[in-house]
Amino acid sequence: MHNIPNLISVLRLLLVPFTLWLIISEAYGWAFISFMVAGISDGIDGYLARRFDWRTRLGAYLDPLADKALLVSVFVTLGFLKLIPAWLAILVVTRDALIVGAVLLSRLMDQPLRMRPLMVSKVNTVCQILFAVSVLGVAALGQPLTRLVDFGSVPVALLTALSGAAYLASWLRHMAEQPDGDREP
Repeated sequence: MHNIPNLISVLRLLLVPFTLWLIISEAYGWAFISFMVAGISDGIDGYLARRFDWRTRLGAYLDPLADKALLVSVFVTLGFLKLIPAWLAILVVTRDALIVGAVLLSRLMDQPLRMRPLMVSKVNTVCQILFAVSVLGVAALGQPLTRLVDFGSVPVALLTALSGAAYLASWLRHMAEQPDGDREP
């Protein structure tokens, strides 16, 4: 039973290509539903893991992987299809790539870093989700996206940049903790 949250995370990962296919096929209503199912399932697996103490090491990796795979992929696809500005999709992807790169570099340098979600990052994720689901919902209704994209891009961009900067500052502090004499060229 304790693997149920992991199974839900795997199913959420499997929703990623399906959701992207729906977006590319311009089936925005179904893409909206698929995205919502993924979001609801994220809440369910988190609730089950906490409520019944079904937390696992695998789940600690699977859950954020599924979240980021969906969110980043949807932003890239929406950007590619010009439903959102390409610069916004690039910003979202760049932030996540820099975070992953920092964690990997820390491990390579034998200074493993435990990344814990910062409050600004949680707010950023909620904002990105609301923006993506709004774009899909408005597109499903066949309404123009201009006003939503113009106004919604600003908070998403600001929070993405702030979150990225906060993680960068945290990573730099962590990396500076190693004494200078222990550093190799």
